[in-house]
Amino acid sequence: MNRRPLPPQASVATPGEGGRLVAPAASRNAEALGDLLARVAPAQGRALELASGTGQHVAAFAERFPALQWQPTEIAPARRASIDAYCKALPNVAPALELDATRPGWSAEHPGQDLILLVNLLHLISAPEAETLIAEAARALSPGGTLAIYGPFMRSGALTSDGDRRFHAALSAQDPAIGYKDDQDILDLGAAAGLEVAERVEMPANNLALVWRR
Repeated sequence: MNRRPLPPQASVATPGEGGRLVAPAASRNAEALGDLLARVAPAQGRALELASGTGQHVAAFAERFPALQWQPTEIAPARRASIDAYCKALPNVAPALELDATRPGWSAEHPGQDLILLVNLLHLISAPEAETLIAEAARALSPGGTLAIYGPFMRSGALTSDGDRRFHAALSAQDPAIGYKDDQDILDLGAAAGLEVAERVEMPANNLALVWRR
C-alpha cells in the first residue's frame, strides 16, 4: 500500500512519553472495541492486528485478554516504534512487524491465526485494496478463526450522519480512490473469501463492526 496524503482528521497522533504516540480516536474507542472482542474473540490462541497504528489498542487488548498471543503489525516505522513502547512490558505481545495488509500473498507468512483485527483502515484504502486485504485475512485464519473489522461505513449505499458525509467528502477530495465503503459490499467480500458472517454490530460514534468466522 502506498502511503497516500490524507486529510488531517484521518490519522491524528501526537507525541507522548517514552516514544509513544497518542491517537485521540484510539483512546476513545478502545473500551468499546474491548467489549466487542469480549463477545466475539476466541478465549485463547493467536491474534494478529493489522495496521496497529500507535499501539494503544493492542496494549489495551493484551492486558484485557492475556490468553491471546498478540502480533501487532504496521507499515510506518514510527508507529512500529510506538507500538513496541506501549507493549514492551506485556509478555503476550510480540514486537511489531512491518506488514502491508493490502499486499497480495501476505497470508502465507502469517498462517493459523485465531483472531485477525482491523481498526479504522478500510476508508483509507481503495476498493481493490480492501478486497485483497479481506481475501488475505481469510486465508490467514485458522479453521473457526474470527475476522473483526471496525470503522466508519456507508449503510446500504448511504452516509448516515453529517459528520460521515463531511469526512467521506474530505477523503474523496484528497484521493478519489478512497473513502467510506458500503457495509454490504464488504460483507460480500467476506463471503467471496469463504467466510461466514457472525455479527454486524452498531458501535459508538456511528461506527460499525463486521465479524466473520472461517
